[in-house]
Amino acid sequence: MSHALSGVTTRARWHRRLGFREAVFGWLVVAPAILGLLIFSVYPVLTSLYLSFTRYDIVNPPEWIGLDNYVKLATGDALYRKSLGITTYYSLLSIPLSLVVAYAIALLMNQRVRGISVYRTCWYLPSLVPAVANAMLWGWLLNRDFGAVNYPLRLLGLPAPGWLVDPEWTVPSLVLIHLWGVGNSVLIFLAGLQGVPQHLYEAAEVDGAGRWHRFRHVTLPMTTPIIFFNLVIGIIQSFQVFTLVYALFTNDPTTSTGSAGPENAGMVYVLYLYRNAFQNFKNGYASAMAWVLFLIITLLTLVAFRTQGRWVFYESKKTG
Repeated sequence: MSHALSGVTTRARWHRRLGFREAVFGWLVVAPAILGLLIFSVYPVLTSLYLSFTRYDIVNPPEWIGLDNYVKLATGDALYRKSLGITTYYSLLSIPLSLVVAYAIALLMNQRVRGISVYRTCWYLPSLVPAVANAMLWGWLLNRDFGAVNYPLRLLGLPAPGWLVDPEWTVPSLVLIHLWGVGNSVLIFLAGLQGVPQHLYEAAEVDGAGRWHRFRHVTLPMTTPIIFFNLVIGIIQSFQVFTLVYALFTNDPTTSTGSAGPENAGMVYVLYLYRNAFQNFKNGYASAMAWVLFLIITLLTLVAFRTQGRWVFYESKKTG
């Protein structure tokens, strides 16, 4: 009996040692990823939160000023409020237009026609163009005097807008350029459309549903999760637009240093944040702007998630 108990005890100790070794090995394997997350993500985020309550210009040590940066953002910086308004205007235009255009293109690319793979490739290719090259290309296309967009308009006797030199047309021009690169959204929508169960279409046809009714009662409800996903991504990306505007206006000889298009009509939020941080060296102020942007995006994302139950259809809910 004693030998049996001794054997059980030995096996238990061996299992404990083995479990300890496996745990140590596991932590060693994930340690680089954890350290990378802490050093390159968590630490900078917490540092920026601290700097948002300070006056900091990189050269001198941070000086604690409490909520002064946030008070200035709310009451004393007209250009900040303008950048927030421009970004909101851009988002209100680009998000719904991007969803509608990308969804419509995905519907066309979902048709069974000869050579459809070539068309799909052509629609996706613009999204692969680097943002700076994209900006240079469209800067030429939308040139008021000799651009390829205004030239045919003049030939037809139509008004030729001042696209990037008219304050009223600056944000619509940015939205137009953005629509040219919706290939990623089209690809996601196309995957969602091809995932709609065929038996639902067959059942609808048996009930006598036409093409419009099949789209309204089958295709659209079944792809609402994909629409919701692209909506959330669109909210995040639209409030973080930067590269396009920076490339368009930074090297523009018609604008002065620090401006963004005519009458700062292209001064989006992140561009103003960047210039405060790396041109004016107001890093504490820029950190406060970054945290305000984080709160705005978080709030809008939470609103989207809280309201999705009213219009997003999940098949599992219905079948469960």
